[in-house]
Amino acid sequence: MTWFRDLNVPESFGFLRNQVTPFSIKSSDGGPLYAWHILPIELYRQHESALTKESSGFVPNFDSRTAFKLLRDDPQARLVIHMHGAAGTVGSGYRVPNYRALSAGDPTNIHVLTFDYRGFGLSQGAPSEKNLIMDANSIVEWAMNTAGIPPSRIMIFGQSVGTAVSLGVSEHFALQSPPVVFAGTVLVASFSDVASLVATYRIAGTIPLLSPLARFPKLFEYLGTFIRDSWSSKDRIARYIQANEDNNVKYRLTLIHAEDDWDIPFHHTEVLFWHAVKAMTRQDISYDDFVHKKSQSLTDLGAAGSITEWNTQNGIVREEILKTGLHDVVMGNPVVTMAVMRILAAS
Repeated sequence: MTWFRDLNVPESFGFLRNQVTPFSIKSSDGGPLYAWHILPIELYRQHESALTKESSGFVPNFDSRTAFKLLRDDPQARLVIHMHGAAGTVGSGYRVPNYRALSAGDPTNIHVLTFDYRGFGLSQGAPSEKNLIMDANSIVEWAMNTAGIPPSRIMIFGQSVGTAVSLGVSEHFALQSPPVVFAGTVLVASFSDVASLVATYRIAGTIPLLSPLARFPKLFEYLGTFIRDSWSSKDRIARYIQANEDNNVKYRLTLIHAEDDWDIPFHHTEVLFWHAVKAMTRQDISYDDFVHKKSQSLTDLGAAGSITEWNTQNGIVREEILKTGLHDVVMGNPVVTMAVMRILAAS
C-alpha cells in the first residue's frame, strides 16, 4: 500500500527533489503505463543544481528532462528494469528500499526504471498473464529504442509475481531473430507455476489456502481448471535457457529466495533451479538425483545461507538460498546489490 500518498510526489517516499521522474510509457496496444525513472544518488549529486531547477511531479515529455538525457547520453549508463510483485504500486512496501539496493553498487551509473502493470496503481486496464508480459515488453522496447540503451547494458529484475513477468520478457526477447539477450536477470522469491503456488500458499504464513485439498488429487485437479493464468515459470526458464544455448549466446541468471519466506516457500526456487539445470545440461535428471549432485557443489555460508552455481560455456545460473529475508525485506538487502554488481561487472 502507498497509504494515500501521491505517486506523482516521489519526494513523499523519501527521494530527493526530482531524483525520481514520474512519467508514462505506451504499451504496445496503446494504453499508458505509469512509470518511475530513478537516478543513482552520486549522479544526482553531480547534477543536483540542474535537476532541482526543473518542475517536479508527473512529466508528460520525459525526453526533455535532464534525467532522461543523463540516461540516454551516457555510454556507461546501466539500466535495471524492475518488475514488482502482486498488488500495490511502484511505491508500495519494500519497493522503495529495493530501488536503492539495486543502484547502490554503482551510484553513478545504475539507473532504475520501474512501472505499474495495467490494472495496478495509475495504469489503466485489465491485468492478465498475456497483458502483463505485453506491458513489460513495451517497457523494454522503450528502454532500447527511445532511451537508446543496448541490451548489454540492461538488467531485468523481478520479485514475486514480477519473477514470472521477468521470465516471460526474457524468453520473448531470447526467441527473437536475431536473439536479444540482456546483461542478466535476477529473480527474488519466484514460484514454479500458479498451480504449485496455490497448493503451497499460506495466508500470513500460517493459514493454508488450498494445500489441504492437495491430498485429494481429483478435487485439486478440478479446482485447477478454474485457474485462468498458469504462469509456468519452470517451463519458461527452460525455454529461455534452451534458446540461449541453441543460439550460442551468453546469459546470466540469479535466483534468490529466503527460507523464512512466509508467502512463497523457497522450494519453488529450488524447482526452478532444477528445471534450469535440466535445460543447461539437456538431461532429464530426476529431482532426487539433482539434489544429490547439487549437494556436491553447494557452498555453505552458515547463517547467510548457501550458494550453488551451474555453468556452461554460454551461461551461469546461480541459486542463493538465504536463511532470513522474508518475502519482501530481502529486496533491500545487500544480497540484491551484490547480485546486480556481479551481473553488470561481467557484461
